[in-house]
Amino acid sequence: MSEQPDIVAELKAMFGDAEINAQTTRDGMPTIWVSGPKLRDVLRYLKQETPRPYKTLHDLTAVDERERAHKAGLPPSDFTMVYHLVSYDRNEDIRVKVPLSGEHPSVPTVTDIWKSANWYEREAWDMFGVNVEGHPHMRRILMPLWWKGHPLRKDHPARATEMGVFTLPEEVAEARDEQNEFRPDEWGWERAGEDFDYMVLNFGPQHPGAHGVIRMVCQLDGQEVVDVSTEIGFHHRGAEKMGERQSWHTYIPYTDRIDYLGGLMNEVPYVQAVETLAGIQVPDRAKVIRIMMAELFRVISHLVYYGTLAQDVGALSPVFFMFSDRERAFDIVEAIAGGRMHPMWFRIGGVAQDLPKGWDTMVADFLKYMPRRLREYDKLVLKNSIFKKRTMGVGDFTIAEGQEWGATGPMLRATGIDWDLRKKRPYGGYDQFEFDVPTGKCGDIFDRAWVHVEEIRQSLRIIEQCLKNMPAGSYKADHPQATPPRKERTMHDIETLIDHFVHVSWGPAIPAGEASCTAETTKGQTTYYLTSDGSTMSYRTRIRTPSFAHIQMLPVLSRGLTVADLAAIIGSIDYVLADIDR
Repeated sequence: MSEQPDIVAELKAMFGDAEINAQTTRDGMPTIWVSGPKLRDVLRYLKQETPRPYKTLHDLTAVDERERAHKAGLPPSDFTMVYHLVSYDRNEDIRVKVPLSGEHPSVPTVTDIWKSANWYEREAWDMFGVNVEGHPHMRRILMPLWWKGHPLRKDHPARATEMGVFTLPEEVAEARDEQNEFRPDEWGWERAGEDFDYMVLNFGPQHPGAHGVIRMVCQLDGQEVVDVSTEIGFHHRGAEKMGERQSWHTYIPYTDRIDYLGGLMNEVPYVQAVETLAGIQVPDRAKVIRIMMAELFRVISHLVYYGTLAQDVGALSPVFFMFSDRERAFDIVEAIAGGRMHPMWFRIGGVAQDLPKGWDTMVADFLKYMPRRLREYDKLVLKNSIFKKRTMGVGDFTIAEGQEWGATGPMLRATGIDWDLRKKRPYGGYDQFEFDVPTGKCGDIFDRAWVHVEEIRQSLRIIEQCLKNMPAGSYKADHPQATPPRKERTMHDIETLIDHFVHVSWGPAIPAGEASCTAETTKGQTTYYLTSDGSTMSYRTRIRTPSFAHIQMLPVLSRGLTVADLAAIIGSIDYVLADIDR
């Protein structure tokens, strides 16, 4: 029997063997089960009392266990609440689970332990019907207020064709419109001060400064933002539910649409989580190809951020220049992968095909072209006096606040912490590359912009190393569960053709177990937490996205500032709606 991780042994010593039950998972993350009555004590201990504490609630979700077949060694439960915690001091994560029983399970809130738990607990109730006792404002968050049922339960339909014909009589539409009306009293907002009335302003859901369909209702004292209530879910399309009805292989195209500006970057944590479950070792050539393409998409996404942020504060020219450069990068993506924004090109075990002839010339030309353009943009934007006045000291937060709210990526690094998973926990071959981790000082809009720009330069540096040191060898693993099988193994006889057809259409049956993979994606850390029940489809697909955590911080960043500042803060967060809503 292997030794328990230090934190598990520490918890057993603190709370007793009867209260702490360890679970072995494919990803090796320390995972424990605790009873409901001890849940808050254990979580509070991990957050506040243990040496080098777990300050960040990285994710909180649930699992409907009622149809799961492979449950050997797990406590009996109908549902499970899962808390994923991060300790930056330890450079370690822990997964805490609590078993729940019955049709209407319940857990106590942890919003008093982690402020970021607010939205995650609302999501657990919305999607699974897990009641959270003591939550300050429990209501739906991704689904409409009028929705019936909890979509991620196994007994909820996965397709519209299973739900009958959609109708919307006029009287029902009117009732829903009335239901959607914002009522300040429900959020504890005062309507007036001593000698004035507060104004309530709708920012969105259709507004060019909102970067998509999202609604921010502002409580204003003149131009000053007193509070903000953010309504999300307009872009929700059931990405996690679809992960449980698609085969492991055919779900890859859906991942591109999460952070739809990050393209192939979204595929990294998904395919690596599946490979962890299946025990697939990816060849070195495939690793470097993946890194090169992922970093190219980091450049693509950051150029959109750079140009649109400048536009949000009044500079109209840069966005046209930067979108033009983005198209140059897309030309490379298209030449290599066949698609542009959503190439769907990574595969379980490697990539779809080898690099085409001439790829190196295109990449070399882009690497020669882009640094000069970035220097021009520095003069246009970062060194512009108006841009500085609009962004310096605005929307700032500290390292401690960022960890409390679950900030990751450029958002967190802008506060001064040099935390980058590619350095701290190298995955997929990043340990073979030299690059720096840009950090800010103040955590304000300007620092967030500066970090994004410097990350473009570091990504170009990584891409150059890929160009100069591309390994020889195979672009896909020689493993029976790598999908689809390499084409050269087909068309020999009817048996090999049938085997290829079945493997593509049904996909492999991945061994039962659990694994998560977190990647440093364009907007922060994206985690795919996958549960296999030994089938050709995922039993539970959980997608933790950075934008969901970041947009929850909006009231903290904007209180006491102006409406004009709010528009700049929104642009500086670098979110996309599908990354929030999934």
